[in-house]
Amino acid sequence: MSSERYSSLFSTALTELVVRDFTAFARLDLKLSLGVNVFVGANATGKTHILKLLYAAADITRADGNYSDKLVRVFLPSGGHLGRLVHRRRGRGKATVTIRRNGAQLRTSFSTLKSSSPQVTGAREWNRNRMECAYIPVKEMLSNSPGFISLYESRTIHFPEIYRDILLRASDRPLRAPMDRKRKALDGIIKKAFKGIVTFDESGEFFHKSREGKIEFSLLAEGHRKLGLISVLVQNGTLSSGSILFWDEPEANLNPNMIGPVVEILLKLQRVGVQVFLATHSYVVLKEFDLRMKEGKDRLTFFSLFRNEQTGDVEARSTHDYLQIDPNVIGDTFMDLYDRDVKRALRGKGK
Repeated sequence: MSSERYSSLFSTALTELVVRDFTAFARLDLKLSLGVNVFVGANATGKTHILKLLYAAADITRADGNYSDKLVRVFLPSGGHLGRLVHRRRGRGKATVTIRRNGAQLRTSFSTLKSSSPQVTGAREWNRNRMECAYIPVKEMLSNSPGFISLYESRTIHFPEIYRDILLRASDRPLRAPMDRKRKALDGIIKKAFKGIVTFDESGEFFHKSREGKIEFSLLAEGHRKLGLISVLVQNGTLSSGSILFWDEPEANLNPNMIGPVVEILLKLQRVGVQVFLATHSYVVLKEFDLRMKEGKDRLTFFSLFRNEQTGDVEARSTHDYLQIDPNVIGDTFMDLYDRDVKRALRGKGK
């Protein structure tokens, strides 16, 4: 695919994230892939925080929202005070977050002082072009759909807004216009892996419908529920050319033999113009991307997050080649397991 054709598919894609003194990050500068962005690293290195920062920026364009307010609802800092998210140091501190896409820049800053208000610049230009997006959290939500949105809207409950958002996206009716050829082929692949279709009733309850009948989502394996969610988002147009998908740990509760089809679906989404961001702890996810990506068709960047041994701050390195991920805590752990297994087998043969 030519560079011009590829760029036209991702005209609203996020291109850069610059962070100063936010949560685990003292300094972070990321050039984002127009295609698939995979974040790896040990626990507490900020992978989910990056996804949430980017998602909040994309989501506010849907309703001309305020970025700082969305960050509060997504991160849930104590007392609704964004200063709680400033990188922890002695004394007062200030965080800045800058996100760029073609022709627009959104920037927010906030300090630890409770008396100060967050400052947001670039919002008018940023919100000029709507960005379709969806954030799939680690916890599956479709089985909890009935009554959740009305509860969230009427009561104060300590759930990040990403849970409410994904249910609203999933509840959108399918588009009336027929799918184009590529999206139709993609939908067929998803339905084959899901082994059926998704339906839902007026109460908000989701069902898996197949030749065997209709089964409520609460009785399905969680991995299959996630495939069903992807199918719904493709059918209702949430995931289409120019949209963005954020997925936190797609491997969670998914049998390893299903990860290959999920990775293939993600690559095909990218080929039809969906920008993808995901965080993972899975060796299988990484290797499936490595083995399935096609040169010239797919754009994929791996981001390795790690703590600097001297400062304790989280830093990042990026690469387009799986073998060049450094450090690769997932790959290193897998190889350690393999080496220990081989040594045990050799000891057994020597007896």
